[in-house]
Amino acid sequence: MTDIRRFDEIDSTNEEARRLGERGEQGPVWIVAARQTAGRGRRGRAWESPSGNFMGTLYLTPHCGPREAGELSFVAALAVHDAVSSLLPPPLRPALRLKWPNDLLHERAKLAGILLESSGVAGAEVAWVAIGMGINLAVHPQGLEYPATSLAAMGVSGVTPDDALAALDAAFTRWLAVWRDVQGFAAIREAWLKRAEGVGGRIAVRLSSGTLEGAFEGLAPDGALQLRLDDGTLHLVSAGDVFFGPGAG
Repeated sequence: MTDIRRFDEIDSTNEEARRLGERGEQGPVWIVAARQTAGRGRRGRAWESPSGNFMGTLYLTPHCGPREAGELSFVAALAVHDAVSSLLPPPLRPALRLKWPNDLLHERAKLAGILLESSGVAGAEVAWVAIGMGINLAVHPQGLEYPATSLAAMGVSGVTPDDALAALDAAFTRWLAVWRDVQGFAAIREAWLKRAEGVGGRIAVRLSSGTLEGAFEGLAPDGALQLRLDDGTLHLVSAGDVFFGPGAG
């Protein structure tokens, strides 16, 4: 098991990772908390952090450039997918899918989220990467724009944050080796697409400048979403929120 730093309460496990980075500590280190007082998701959104759910960050010092560091978001998605799959009874596993760029869904309801942050570039390399993860084990938020669920709501009770951590550590060990030592991002991209929700179907992508609709064709070699617009042109999206179905978003 990777080195683990445990906290009963903390502002944010990603913030603690940032503090490790500022001190120049070497990864990998797991940072886990029973409760966060300032958890956050993508684009600065608040992330509810009730006790009983998994809240943690994997702090890495990967010795890579910023482009390669961004690929770790997809490595993390595969690890979270496989870890959660291992915690589910077999009949529930097929409905577990990935939503671009980094959410885990079950029957199109959000079960887990990932937030990747990194240092500014130090020379040609990032100094550190923080992969924050929240998995709804016991409870899930209500009344959100995008529906959410939890393992408990799916009828899977008794899974503890420590169970999730052990499964995540094993899955990350496996997928980081594929990314770093075996086949690189091409293998990660292929595996991600096999687990992706909505490939070939109609989606809406909400951007800062508006919403685009079209067919979800797949991932570009750099991980950008390939959206085939109604006029036939292929649009590449590097950041946005995906909604499924016609008129979504």
